[in-house]
Amino acid sequence: MVSVLICTYNSAKVLPGCLRSLAQQEYSPLEIIVVDNASTDGTREVLAELNPPHKVIFNEQNSGFSAAQNLALRQARGEWLLCLNADVVLQPDFIARLVQAGESDPRIGTVCGKLLRWRPGVDPEFTRIVDSTGMYFSRNLRHFDRGSEIPDRGQYERMEYVFGATGAAALFRREMVDDVSIDGEFFDEEFFAYREDADLAWRAQLMAWRCLYVPAAVGWHVRHVTPSRFSELPLVINWHSVKNRFLMRMKNLGAENYLRLWWPVTRRDLMIAGYCVLIDRRLLSGFWRIWRIRKSVWDKRKKIQARRRVGESEMLSWFSDQPVAKGIEGSQASMATPGVAVPPLSSRSSASAE
Repeated sequence: MVSVLICTYNSAKVLPGCLRSLAQQEYSPLEIIVVDNASTDGTREVLAELNPPHKVIFNEQNSGFSAAQNLALRQARGEWLLCLNADVVLQPDFIARLVQAGESDPRIGTVCGKLLRWRPGVDPEFTRIVDSTGMYFSRNLRHFDRGSEIPDRGQYERMEYVFGATGAAALFRREMVDDVSIDGEFFDEEFFAYREDADLAWRAQLMAWRCLYVPAAVGWHVRHVTPSRFSELPLVINWHSVKNRFLMRMKNLGAENYLRLWWPVTRRDLMIAGYCVLIDRRLLSGFWRIWRIRKSVWDKRKKIQARRRVGESEMLSWFSDQPVAKGIEGSQASMATPGVAVPPLSSRSSASAE
């Protein structure tokens, strides 16, 4: 069984399309669990119409993406767990292809597909612009979605290992979820939202779990937050983004690799600090939050580092200013993607306006 875990927050305009694409999946059985974080835009009315086997949990306040996903995880019964954003639609074979690829090697803990951009209300709505083909980290410890915002011309057709998967659509093996969770949290709830998927990917790599990219599994995602839009984003997003960058490093980065990456990391830190001091001082309270929780962060770090199974040199090989992916030894690494077609969604107009 695959458990599909969806966190919603004011998702009424996109959620119907997401749910229709799930209803058309070739894989079965599916268990669908939705946690709504106190939406006020009509999302709850959409969810109220769902019937079993869907399970819906209504939070009385916005607990954040991480806590909502952890709540859904605790309810899930599947051997595989698909973390899915409400603003994603999937081709009918998406889940089946991910599961088939993931079951090829027990060391694979995460599987992701090719996400392209969904632009509701724009023609064309379902584009050939890449949203994500896996995650990579640069040497200054920024993380990016591989191929983001460039046209898909077939340059990401190899099935290969990547650092991690965007939380918009990531399939996780139950065994990995249990293995890498810290104090019962798969996603770190202190992150609230933003960068929690990168933090998880880093922790999974430290514990020797692999993330496999499967290009034949195609979906479409509405992308609201990108690095180039930092100055245009709401304060709450940028506040968590700044805070979580440092939380992620404090927990996961080894001392040896910090020394190796000291200059690019420090240069980036100075840029962030300068932005906070000179342009938006409201972000400085994020550093105060880190100081207040420093003891719990240190406790998490000790637990993670005590359980790591991968050395510093191997981890360093993932940090590069160019996207890094690693071939699949002893198996067929190339996998052609079928012609990408617009998802067969009925009544597409109801999910097209945003």
